[in-house]
Amino acid sequence: MGLLIGSCGAPPAEPVKPSATAGFPVTIGSVTLQERPERIVVLAPTATEMLFAIGAGAQVTAVDDQSTYPADAPKSALSGFQPNAEAIAAHEPDLVVISSDINQIANQLTTLKIPVYLAGPARTLDDSYTQLQDLGRLTGHTSEAADVVTRMRGDIAQIVENVPQRQVKPTYYYELDQALYTVTGTTFIGALFDRIGLVNVADRAELRNANAGYPQLSAEFVIQADPDLIFLADTKCCGQTADTVKARPGWSAITAVSTGRIIALDDDIASRWGPRVVELVRTIATAASKAG
Repeated sequence: MGLLIGSCGAPPAEPVKPSATAGFPVTIGSVTLQERPERIVVLAPTATEMLFAIGAGAQVTAVDDQSTYPADAPKSALSGFQPNAEAIAAHEPDLVVISSDINQIANQLTTLKIPVYLAGPARTLDDSYTQLQDLGRLTGHTSEAADVVTRMRGDIAQIVENVPQRQVKPTYYYELDQALYTVTGTTFIGALFDRIGLVNVADRAELRNANAGYPQLSAEFVIQADPDLIFLADTKCCGQTADTVKARPGWSAITAVSTGRIIALDDDIASRWGPRVVELVRTIATAASKAG
């Protein structure tokens, strides 16, 4: 009888809250954190998006001047292009996330005993997923990061599955800027288009690996290639639109121009490899479904 009273009559136990050291220490590559970081400085717009997506936004103290999303990220004057170790250290971070080691900023911060995680540009979707999982472990949000990756995988798979299959695949030209720099299938962006089943006009043997997969084309090349679709990733930076493309000498003869299949992309989404890449894949797939 006493056992019944003891097990049923006692007040419910308080839920156990995870402590700052639960799941720590954590080591990712050369970075080891003894406890959950609470003052994170981010000099990488994609990493900013990732951290907020996995629920670590409250731990972010400052982000660089290019981190435009989400809107409530604590934007600062810090620069990822010209990183200053003293300015970063002034925020008293217990973790700094960078996308490139410009001016050996990682060594400078490490000398100041500040842990640094390098979230370099992804070459594949798997690279993006790995970064999300790494940031999840480093911030104490392992399960949330896993959930984000699962959703991304599922959403992208569903989008790709719904694209109609064609015997003749539509071709496309992807514009990075007005100097006609583009991407090939060896890049992160190019690989997304490959998944959708589009053919890149720049994916020729002599161009595929040129300039690390970012060759510069000529207007004559694009006109002669006659792509079915044109994607503009220079709308916000450079003000390019369907009208500006139509006005280019000789471009009115291109199929994509004459049929109105010029797709204006959000530069930020198109240049990052975080969770919003799903939106980019959906835009590409919608355009592909309407082509031909």
